[in-house]
Amino acid sequence: MITVVGSINLDIVATGPALPRPGETVGGARLARHPGGKGANQALAARRLGADVQLVGAVGADDMADEALNLLQAGGVDLVQVAHVNGETTGVALIAVDAGSGENLIVVCPGANNVLRPDDVAHLPITHMMGVLEVPVPALLAAAQKATGFVSLNLAPALPVPDALLAEADLICVNETEAEAYGDQLNASGAYVAVSLGAQGAVLYKAGEEIARAAPPKVQVVDTVGAGDTFTAALTVALIEGMAPQDALAFAVTAGALACTRPGAQPSLPQRRDVDALALGGK
Repeated sequence: MITVVGSINLDIVATGPALPRPGETVGGARLARHPGGKGANQALAARRLGADVQLVGAVGADDMADEALNLLQAGGVDLVQVAHVNGETTGVALIAVDAGSGENLIVVCPGANNVLRPDDVAHLPITHMMGVLEVPVPALLAAAQKATGFVSLNLAPALPVPDALLAEADLICVNETEAEAYGDQLNASGAYVAVSLGAQGAVLYKAGEEIARAAPPKVQVVDTVGAGDTFTAALTVALIEGMAPQDALAFAVTAGALACTRPGAQPSLPQRRDVDALALGGK
């Protein structure tokens, strides 16, 4: 069982002909609403990749909560530990997507995600754990310290984090910008450090030394929202399953690439059979 401690949002997505520059208005966009949040995305991604998953998080007591949880519930993620908090709104991400390139801009309104506390995990037995920085660090630290198995941290968005949290990690996932922000703090943790490179794939480090590198398969990019969350979940699942680092990284970049072929974060998350078919030839 993987316990994901993380954010739950409703994504409101405008897909248009270009991304706006500061002060610019871009017309001609189409609107969509999808369940999202990095914690929820990674929970559902891990579930679709074959793991048993429970999600620890919070939503508001509002009409957006059911919509935000809909695909998680349908996908078989255990939601017993998701709190519905009076007086708070469900988290919302406002996303603009360039229809041509698939690139995006995102503004997050965290709402109920900000109320998660160590007490919310204190009573839980935790084996494997995944966490993201869209919820308060004390809750992540409490969960990581309780975990008896593999601990994966996605340090996104880049925020100050205590060394005590990094010391609990077996895997840290960041993109290039986040890796630059954290610098040597990542390698000092002793964990695997995976740096995603977008269309160039990803690199895996241990103690500052590169141990694996993988490029994604060529796909038709529709929307990159959710690709990073898919990569993190896939790499975590693969390493928990005991894949060798190079195979695990290849599996993860393939899963991330497949997530780019459909619009929306959670609707685009790939099934295990599709990742295996592309990455491993079905083996």
